[in-house]
Amino acid sequence: MRLHRLRVTAFGPFAEPQEIDFDALSGAGIFLLHGPTGAGKTSVLDAVCYALYGSVPGSRQAPGTSLRSDHSAPDTPTEVTLDLTAGGRRLEITRRPEQDRPKKRGTGTTKDKAQSRLREHTGEGWEALSRSHQEIGEEIEQLLGMSREQFCQVVLLPQGEFARFLRADEGARGRLLGRLFDTRRFAAVESLLAERRRAAEAKVRAADEKVLGTAQRLAQAAGHGADLRDWPMPRHQPGDPGLAEAVRAWAAVARCSARERRTVAEYALAAVEGREAAARRAAEEARELDRLQRRHTETARRAALLAEAAPDRDRVRDLLDRARRGALVAPALEMRGAAYAAHLTAAHAETAARAQLPPALAEAGTEQLGSVEQRLREELGAVGAAHRAEQRSAEIGRERATLEREARAADEQHQESAEWLARWEDTRAGLAERVEAAQQAATLGEQLAGKLEPARMQLTAARRRDGLDAEAEVTSGELLRVREESAAARERWLELKEARLRGIAAELAEALEAGVPCTVCGSATHPDPARPAPGHVDRDAEDAAHARFEEAEERRAAVERKLAAVQEARAEAAAAAGEATTAELLELTADLSSRHAAAHAAAAGLHAARERLARAEREHAARSSDRLDAERRAAARTSRREALDREQASLEAELALVRGDAPTVAARARILEDRIRMVTGAAHALRRAETTAARLKEADDQLADAAFKAGFDTVDAAADAVLPEYERTALQHRTDAWQAEEAMLADRRAETDTAAAAALPPADPETARAHADRAAATLRTAGSAYDAARVRCAELDRLSRQAEQELRAMGPLREEYDRVARLAGLTAGTSADNERKMRLEAYVLAARLEQVAAAATVRLLRMSGGRYTLVHSDAKASGRGRSGLGLHVVDAWTGSERDTATLSGGETFFASLALALGLADVVTDEAGGMRLDTLFIDEGFGSLDDQALDEVLDVLDSLRERDRSVGIVSHVADLRTRVQAQLEIVKQRGGSLVRHRTAAALTD
Repeated sequence: MRLHRLRVTAFGPFAEPQEIDFDALSGAGIFLLHGPTGAGKTSVLDAVCYALYGSVPGSRQAPGTSLRSDHSAPDTPTEVTLDLTAGGRRLEITRRPEQDRPKKRGTGTTKDKAQSRLREHTGEGWEALSRSHQEIGEEIEQLLGMSREQFCQVVLLPQGEFARFLRADEGARGRLLGRLFDTRRFAAVESLLAERRRAAEAKVRAADEKVLGTAQRLAQAAGHGADLRDWPMPRHQPGDPGLAEAVRAWAAVARCSARERRTVAEYALAAVEGREAAARRAAEEARELDRLQRRHTETARRAALLAEAAPDRDRVRDLLDRARRGALVAPALEMRGAAYAAHLTAAHAETAARAQLPPALAEAGTEQLGSVEQRLREELGAVGAAHRAEQRSAEIGRERATLEREARAADEQHQESAEWLARWEDTRAGLAERVEAAQQAATLGEQLAGKLEPARMQLTAARRRDGLDAEAEVTSGELLRVREESAAARERWLELKEARLRGIAAELAEALEAGVPCTVCGSATHPDPARPAPGHVDRDAEDAAHARFEEAEERRAAVERKLAAVQEARAEAAAAAGEATTAELLELTADLSSRHAAAHAAAAGLHAARERLARAEREHAARSSDRLDAERRAAARTSRREALDREQASLEAELALVRGDAPTVAARARILEDRIRMVTGAAHALRRAETTAARLKEADDQLADAAFKAGFDTVDAAADAVLPEYERTALQHRTDAWQAEEAMLADRRAETDTAAAAALPPADPETARAHADRAAATLRTAGSAYDAARVRCAELDRLSRQAEQELRAMGPLREEYDRVARLAGLTAGTSADNERKMRLEAYVLAARLEQVAAAATVRLLRMSGGRYTLVHSDAKASGRGRSGLGLHVVDAWTGSERDTATLSGGETFFASLALALGLADVVTDEAGGMRLDTLFIDEGFGSLDDQALDEVLDVLDSLRERDRSVGIVSHVADLRTRVQAQLEIVKQRGGSLVRHRTAAALTD
C-alpha cells in the first residue's frame, strides 16, 4: 500500500482545504511531520485512517466527538479524499461524515447524512465504483488485508503503546496480539470445548439421575421385607463410578427375595382354595334342599286355591261361548247401524232442501227439478254476454272523465304560459343586466389581484426589516461584550506568559538530571539549579490562559459574522420594502384585500347569471311551441268526446232489456246462480234419500239371517250376546290361566325329589352361606397376596432390565465426557497435563510473539550497536498466573537475560520501535504479503542521544531498500536538520495550515 495524495477540508484543526503530496515527501525515504502542540499532526493520521475505514483511531472516535473543524464556515462541508495504490490498483476514496449545514431556505440548520465514494483510475480516467459505506469498507479491508485496529498498529505505529507492550504483563500482551492476529477462532475453540464439556457433564449427570430414579422405583417395588433390611438402597451421587455395581447387586438381591415370597404365597393359596371349595359345595346343597322344601309347600297351597275357583270357572266358560257366537253376528249388526245412520242423515237433508224451494216445486220429483235447472242455465248464458257490454259502458265513462281532466289541465297551462310570455321582455332585460355587472366585477378583481401580491411582499419585507433592526441592536450589544472579554483574556494571557518567561530558568531546572547534559549550556554538572519563585506560572497555566483567549476570540469572530449576516439581511429587506413604513403598507394591503374580496365575490356570480339567461331563452322557445301543440290537442279531445257519447247511448238501451228488475247485469247473474244452486241441491238430496232407504232394507235382511245361523232366537238376543273384544280377551286369559295352573300342579305332583325333600328336616342355607363367605374372603386374601408377589417379581424384572439398559447407555456418555473434559482442560490450561498452564489462544499467540521477537531483533541489534536481542520466553508463571507470552531482552555485554521492563527510557524507545517494525512485518505476512510502502512513527525520539538517534535513523533509512517511506511525527528540533523532507503543520487562529519542505525549496 502506498499513499499518493491526501486532501482535507473543514476536518479537525484544518478550516480551509489542505493538500498533502505524499509522493513528493516519500522521495527521500524519510520525512518529518512536525508542528506545535495542538496544530494537527495527529489529525493528518486520523484523516488517513478515516478515509480508509470511515472512523478514526482509539478514543478520538468517542460518542459526542465531532470530526468537523470549528474554524470552518457553516456552508463549507467536511470532506476527506485519499489517493492511494493498494493491491496494484490506483484508488481514490472520498468520505463526508454526518454534519449540520445551513438550510437553503429560511433560517436554522439541517443534517446531511454521511457520504462515501470510491473511484479507480483506469487507462481512460477515473471510474466510479461504489457509493455504499459497507461495500467500500469491505473492498478496502480485502485489499489491505487488515482491520482498522491492525492498520493503526502496523501503519500508524504508536510508540507509546508499544512501550507499554514491553512493560505489560502477559494478559495485556495477549489482548493486543489477539486484536492484531485475530485469534478469536482459537478462543472460540476453547469456548466450544468448555461448552461441550459442560454439555457432556450434564448428560452424565442426567443419566446418573435417571439410574438413581430407577433404583428408587426398584426400592418401592421391592417393599420392606425382612430379608432386605441388611441391604439398604444405594446412596451414591451422580457421576460416582461405583453406582453401576451397587445398583446391579441391590437389584439381584431384591429379585431373589421377591421370588421366595411369591413361592410362599403360592403354597398358601393352594391350601385355602381346597377349604373354600368344600364350603361352597355345602352351601349349594343346603340352598337346593331349602328350594325343594319351599316348592312342595307352594304346590299344596296353589292346588287348594284352584279347587275353590271351580264355580267361577263354569260361569266364565258359558259367557265365553255366547260371546264367540255373538262375534259371528257383530258384522251384520255394524252394517245395519251404518245403513240406518246414513238413511236418517239423507232424510233430514231432503227435508231441508225442499223447504228452500218455491211452493210450486215443493213436491216436484227429480225429473222436474232437472228441467228447471236446464232452463235457468240457458238464461245465465245470455246474461254473460250483456256483462261485457256493461263493462264497456263503464270504460267509456272513465275515458270521458279523463278527457275532462286533460281539458281543464290544458286550460290552466295555457293561461300560465300566456302570462309568462307577456313578462318575457322584462325578464330578459333584467338577466342581461346581471351578466354585465358580473363581467365588470371580474375585470376589476383581476386588476386588484395584480396590485395586491406586490403589496403583500413589500409588507413582509418591511416586517423582516423591523425584526432585523431589533436583532442587529441586540447583536451589537453582544459584540461589544465579547470584545471586552477577548481583550481581558488576551491581557491575562500576556501577563501569565511574561511571568512564565521570568521564571523559565526554574522550569528548565526541573528537567535536569544528574549526569545528563543540560539542553541550554551542555554541562553535565548542575551546581546551583534555579528554584521556582512563589506564584510561579508554569506552562499549563499559560496554555490554559491562551486557550481561554482563543475561545474568546472565536466567540468574538462568531458574533461579528452573525452581526454581518444580520446587517446584510436587513439591507436586502429594506431594499425590498422601499421607503414606506410598515403601518402604511399594512393599511394599503388591507384596503386592496377588502376591495379584491368584494370584486371576487361579485364576479363569482358571472357563470350563474349567464346560465339563468340561457335557461330563460330556452324556456321562451319551449313555451311558444307548446302553445300551438295545446290548441291542436284541444280540437282532438272534442271529437273523441262526441264519439264516446254516441257509443254509450247504444249500449245502455241494450242493457235495459237484460237487467230487468235488477240494478245491474252482475246482480241479475248472481240471482240466477243462486236459483241454480238451490234446484241442484234439492235434486241431489232427493236422490241420496232414495239410495239410503234401499241400503237400510238390505241390511235388515242380512242381520236376521246371521242371527239365525249363530243359534240365537231373535236379533235382540244376538245383540245382547255380543261382547267387546277386550272383554272376550280377558275371559280367555282367565280360562287359559286356570288350565296352565292345572297342568303345572300335575307336573309338580309327579316330582319325586320334592316329595323326598319334604320328608327331611328343614334346611339352614344362611348358616352354610356365611361359612362359604368366610372361606371365600380367606381365598381372596391369599390370592391378593400371591398376585402382589407375582406383580412385584414382574416389576422388579422389568425395572432391572431398564436399569441395565440405562447403565449400558451411560458408559459411552462417561467415555465422551472424559475425552471432552481432558481436551477442554488442556486448551483452557487447567489440566495437570498442561505443565505451563497455557491456553490454546496463548499458545498460538506465543508462536506469533516468537516471530515478532525474531523480526524485531534484526533491527534492535543495529539500533543498540549489537548489544540487545529480543527473545520470547515461555517460562512457567509463578502462582496461579498463566505462562507463554513472556518477552525478555538478552544483553550481549553481560550475557544476562532480563525482562524488557528493566530497559531505560531511550532503550525502551528503540526496543519498542524495533518491536513495532517487526510486528508490522509479521502482520503484513499474516495479511497475505500485502506491501506497506508508507509507515508513520508517532513520537518518542526525544529520549535518544545523538549516537542512538543516528543509529535509529540509519535503520529507518534502510527501509528504503524495500521501497518504503517512513513518516516521523516528532517535536525534536534536531530532527529538522537531519531529515530534509518535512511536512510542517502551522497553527493559526483561523485554522491550521500545511507546508511542504524539501531539500530544494519551501512551498505553501
